[in-house]
Amino acid sequence: METCKRCNRQLKTVKSIDVGYGPTCKKKQDEADAEFLRIQITMEEELEYQKKVKR
Repeated sequence: METCKRCNRQLKTVKSIDVGYGPTCKKKQDEADAEFLRIQITMEEELEYQKKVKR
């Protein structure tokens, strides 16, 4: 059996094995991924910020 990428428990369903996470860990991982993407900035945003703070 495959194991969960987050908690290393054995996965029991075909869907979980395909995804790589159990249902609870999948929800937690999706939330963590969304938070990570929310706080990221692009290079363009950083360059624009540098232009604004440059005197």
